[in-house]
Amino acid sequence: QVQLVESGGGLVQAGASLRLSCTASGGTFSSYTMGWFRQAPGKEREFVAAISWSGISTNYGDSVKGRFTISRDNTKRLLYLQMNSLKPEDTAVYYCAAKARPLGWDDTSRTRYNYWGQGTQVTVSS
Repeated sequence: QVQLVESGGGLVQAGASLRLSCTASGGTFSSYTMGWFRQAPGKEREFVAAISWSGISTNYGDSVKGRFTISRDNTKRLLYLQMNSLKPEDTAVYYCAAKARPLGWDDTSRTRYNYWGQGTQVTVSS
């Protein structure tokens, strides 16, 4: 079992930056592909980014490419999402998730992830 807790959300203005963190406990953090998803009110949960167990390979959703960066620190059992040039449409609850499979074709599918955090709210004002 892996427990995930997100932090770092908040209210910012458009154009600002924010860094989310996800702390993992239990299980072997370094053996999981990790991902970030987000869900806005009335919308389905959307893939944001994923990172391989080693941290070498990454995958991003089209809407955040070039603005967001996913990273991880396996020694500290931490996952990060650096969000730059935030837009009002980035407003959502952001979730971290762990997938017991390699980075690959199924990164964008939330059903392929085994563990989820409770989420942290990010609100971007215009």
